[in-house]
Amino acid sequence: MRQDRAEGGAHVPQAASSGSSPLPRSSSRGVPGSCCLCFCCCCSCSCLSVRGGQDEPSRDNGRQPKSTSSRETKLEEVDEKTASDQPDMEEVNEWGKSFDRMMKSCHGRIIFREFLKTEYSEENMMFWLACEDLKEEKPENQSAIEEKARQIYEDYISILSPKEVSIDSRVREIINRNMVDPTPSTFDEAQQQIYVLMHRDSYPRFLNSKMFKDLLRQVSSEGASS
Repeated sequence: MRQDRAEGGAHVPQAASSGSSPLPRSSSRGVPGSCCLCFCCCCSCSCLSVRGGQDEPSRDNGRQPKSTSSRETKLEEVDEKTASDQPDMEEVNEWGKSFDRMMKSCHGRIIFREFLKTEYSEENMMFWLACEDLKEEKPENQSAIEEKARQIYEDYISILSPKEVSIDSRVREIINRNMVDPTPSTFDEAQQQIYVLMHRDSYPRFLNSKMFKDLLRQVSSEGASS
């Protein structure tokens, strides 16, 4: 397969002259200014590699942190405003009993996201938050839905993204079909899959982490002294 250099320095694969199928194209309803390959999970179009002028993360001998410079969602804004507040002992104890309750808590999402950073899997929480933000859009606001859906796809679904989340091929195919005409529920199955992944994989380690145990001791001692 031959590659030609596109504007912006990225390479756009060109279909071979014989024996290969044409590259898939996105719907004509896509966001103005986006290239025809934005929703193709196998392409390396310049809009993915050049957007935002982000540099590739530096490499080290172990796992490397993933870029976290995506557009902030409404829930993230709420969490940041709450970050300076201290959760009480009852609230923290509830997190140890229920993952659902922790994810519904601003404080819970903040501390769990900090833990995910230590495991280089913060993108799971960021994807979940972005999907929640998308579902807040009204169906008649199609331009905002398409823009947010495109952003989520580029940031968390595209195989070219350093923040790609782990979803199976069945869910990926569903998303690719949904992107032809995005709706607030375009990523519902992927969001549920990532939620279950965090619940079953990261949450048990979080409960056994020094971060959570230290927080428990802190709120317990503050509760006893008050």
